[in-house]
Amino acid sequence: MYSLKEIHNRVFRLTNHLTDAEFNEIAMEVFRHQAVNNKVYRDYLLNLQQDPDLIKHYSEVPFLPIEFFKTKQIVCDKVEDNSVCFSSSGTTGQITSKHFVNDIFVYETSFKKGFRQFYGNVEDYCILALLPNYLEREGSSLVYMFDKLIKDSGHPQSGFYLNNLDDLVRTIKTLKDSGQKTLLLGVTYAMLDLAERDVQLSENFIVMETGGMKGKRKELLKEELHAILKEKFNVSAIHSEYGMTELLSQAYSKKNGLFECPPWMKIMIRDVNDPFSYVRPNKGGGVNVIDLANVNSCSFIETKDLGRCDEYSHFEILGRFDNSDIRGCNLMIG
Repeated sequence: MYSLKEIHNRVFRLTNHLTDAEFNEIAMEVFRHQAVNNKVYRDYLLNLQQDPDLIKHYSEVPFLPIEFFKTKQIVCDKVEDNSVCFSSSGTTGQITSKHFVNDIFVYETSFKKGFRQFYGNVEDYCILALLPNYLEREGSSLVYMFDKLIKDSGHPQSGFYLNNLDDLVRTIKTLKDSGQKTLLLGVTYAMLDLAERDVQLSENFIVMETGGMKGKRKELLKEELHAILKEKFNVSAIHSEYGMTELLSQAYSKKNGLFECPPWMKIMIRDVNDPFSYVRPNKGGGVNVIDLANVNSCSFIETKDLGRCDEYSHFEILGRFDNSDIRGCNLMIG
């Protein structure tokens, strides 16, 4: 059995051209590690009467329901004194998810390598982050990620914007005039607020929405939202980020709401009536996520998202299960 550090290294050496057998080998290594060292997951498997030694393929692995992050410490061994705790957003009275990360370097490696795969060197960008509701609370993994990416970009105008849209509009004009490659990202309702200021962008801008109305506006179909933003900003496509508190990796969509994963992350669509079986490509169901970057918590997560996946492993998010809490990232039913 590999050490934890060796597993980390193997996970982040995975490439886009890996075979199913190669992915399965490292996935099974992570599964065996967590089945032994993660008490909550170990007890969950025991309750299902599942013998980890008999599981040989990731498609046979029981996925941990995401609700466990609200009531348990989902971590291998124990929470270290220097661990970072990420927490989900929620309305008053809601129990929020907590994800304890013992080695923050693993999270940083995951989001930096993932960003580079989809967008290239962060140093080439100016990053403008319009995330008011995330900045107003502590424990956001999204804020942590973009804070690091903003700093790594090294651009003097990269930064967060809370409610100072006038400053943001002026900065956008300067960047537009200079032709600087720019990533403009934000929570959905704030992006709509900005769009209503008749901010015309140019081809050097990438517009990325991270989802979430937070009760500020009427919910929109994803197609409606993207059509509005494309028209208002005068861009040909709207990008999206799919991530959550319970994951250390992100998938990205560059157009049409179709997401792609980094090589250490995989989406599987389960049958809504039988959580232990999977549907054929292009059929809707519940979203299961394998995130091998979650090596020190749980890499096999049964989410409350509804989605579908095509034969090329591109996926889209269709909505949420009716009885699930509303969360911030990509909730629009499409």
